[in-house]
Amino acid sequence: MPYLIDGHNLIAALPDISLADENDEAKLVLKLRGFSTRAKTKCTVIFDRGLPAGTSKLSTSAVKVVFASERSSADSLIRRRISQTRDARNWTLVSSDREIVDRARRRGMRQVSAAEFARQLGQGDTAGSSIAGPEKPTPSEDDTALWLQHFGDAEDGDGVE
Repeated sequence: MPYLIDGHNLIAALPDISLADENDEAKLVLKLRGFSTRAKTKCTVIFDRGLPAGTSKLSTSAVKVVFASERSSADSLIRRRISQTRDARNWTLVSSDREIVDRARRRGMRQVSAAEFARQLGQGDTAGSSIAGPEKPTPSEDDTALWLQHFGDAEDGDGVE
């Protein structure tokens, strides 16, 4: 069952990632990669204000990363995806935004609050069942190079503002 995730809403519920961190999205994507591997599922995570807008180079076959444009918002992209998803009953929405949750519920989509999903991520747990696997995946050299290119080296102060 694939997941549609309100990215910044989930980050706000995680104890180990701060919305003030300039690399918060990258850190969440790493967590979602581990989750998707353990759960053998796919995730689409949508964030506000990314440059460039659209599908990010951080995406993999298991985790699709989408940034809203300056003229849009993650909420509007999520609402559109909920409305346009043909097999909504097979998806799970991760968000605590009441309007988005209500829309998903009307379409028959399952919902998990950001706080509950954050607990699952922290426990390496999926839908209440323990799945073996590393808590934090080790990125490949290619992943590391891509992230440094995209976000810069935090030690050098060259990160994206």
